[in-house]
Amino acid sequence: MTGKRIADYGIRIGTLERGRLNRITDVPGVRVGHATVREGNSRTGVTVILPCPENPFVHKLTAASFVQNGFGKTVGLVQIDELGTLETPIALTNTLNTGLVADALVSYMAERCAAEHVPLRSVNPVVGETNDSRLNDILCRKVHEAEVRRAIEEACEDFAEGDVGAGAGTVCHGLKGGIGSASRVLCIAGETFTLGVLVQSNHGCLEELTIRGRRIGEEIIRARRQALPPEMQDRGSIMMIVGCDLPVSDRQLRRVLKRCSVGLARCGSYLGHGSGDVMIGFTTANRMPAAGMDRILNHRILTESALERVFYAVAEATEEAVLNSLVAASPQTGEDGTRYDSLSEYLKGGAYDLG
Repeated sequence: MTGKRIADYGIRIGTLERGRLNRITDVPGVRVGHATVREGNSRTGVTVILPCPENPFVHKLTAASFVQNGFGKTVGLVQIDELGTLETPIALTNTLNTGLVADALVSYMAERCAAEHVPLRSVNPVVGETNDSRLNDILCRKVHEAEVRRAIEEACEDFAEGDVGAGAGTVCHGLKGGIGSASRVLCIAGETFTLGVLVQSNHGCLEELTIRGRRIGEEIIRARRQALPPEMQDRGSIMMIVGCDLPVSDRQLRRVLKRCSVGLARCGSYLGHGSGDVMIGFTTANRMPAAGMDRILNHRILTESALERVFYAVAEATEEAVLNSLVAASPQTGEDGTRYDSLSEYLKGGAYDLG
């Protein structure tokens, strides 16, 4: 991890106000934790997003998902789409660890509900993934319950970005990818709301990498004295987690999630055949009680036209989160000798200085 973010190089993405930390944890109550595995040929991990301090099974959050391109192996999205609620933390890991991480989330929720004397007969764990096999021996499946619990225990507001947790072994636009985040603050009808995005970036091709309209990927390739590849290949995946405190329905939240793809496109992704582009979102407003009781709930809902600036905000935050993941990651070399540079190596001045 470099500890740097794209703004540290004088590159401002968008025009909207950022949150205090410019992270998804600017949404009140949201926390993020990592557990990173670096041993032998394993470079992987798990990142857990805690959507609220209280038990999410008891106080379910309005949620939605949107799959732009479905080359992936997520867990839990079917029930989110059907019921429009989130009842566990969201965990991100590598492709072949989704089952083990889902099982760990079930154990964690069962233990928490038992401690709070909450009956639990079933629970819907939510896990996203990307394939980190270019830098990680993915068949080892090194992420287990101990790592998931460590990530939960270490969850905080000011969390690390870059090659940490679920981003330890990812590659983005031909460079070292990882975890990145950004947030935006919105004023709607006289009230202030916060929206944040966290990405696990493992997608894109270098020649398409774009920053503020400049095709910096092509410049990097030429600087390496390489020819432009004859055929582009946007492979890999990206998980995009959107958290907010906006009073929206699950249908409206799904509309918001679709605009994450605008931020991806601004960075140069064309959502290729081999890319799993998955978005999961939740709001801490409009909570739902656990099942087993008949009641009528009163929820505040934004008008559709009020979503206009929300769409703008989520596109900006996604774009900046992807760039933060690239800048914060340290360079790594795979077992096959391929070196994946950090974007930060090209932003220290000179021809690549975009500030």
